[in-house]
Amino acid sequence: MTETKAMTSADAAYVAFVEAAWQRHLRLALLLTGDRWQAEELLQDSLVRIYERWRRLSRTDDLNAYLRKVLVNNHTSLWRRRRRESLVAEVPDAAAQGGDVSAEALAVRDALRSLPPRQRAVVVLRHYEDLTESQVAQVLGCAIGTVKSQHAKALAKLRHAMSEPVFETSR
Repeated sequence: MTETKAMTSADAAYVAFVEAAWQRHLRLALLLTGDRWQAEELLQDSLVRIYERWRRLSRTDDLNAYLRKVLVNNHTSLWRRRRRESLVAEVPDAAAQGGDVSAEALAVRDALRSLPPRQRAVVVLRHYEDLTESQVAQVLGCAIGTVKSQHAKALAKLRHAMSEPVFETSR
């Protein structure tokens, strides 16, 4: 017979935080990674890191800001580990595009994916999370000037990518 323990108040507070924050931060992780499964894994890993420090962090004023910073830092760490090219014998088939997503939305997503991770993080934090330049600099742990230059470069790349015509293939 298995014995179930009652949830402590700290665990209940953590569960409530996760339930309230999941959707918002999943969208942020999705914009950072460009892939649903990687986004879920990134968010879960980040939430595990927060749970490990929950007793101390539960007294923090803005847990959402802390989770946002953990997400960005974990994504940067993953990118650094994976940035080496790995060669494979055969190129895998591309996944079929699903849903009723417009061609423009797909083009924006592809253009966002084409940005380097740091530029993508700056664009997502500035425009999706609606953070100021100084807040983005704080989250990324860099100077405001770096945020400004990365943002300008990213917007130039996005403008260029979005100005190219979108070709649809017919089957």
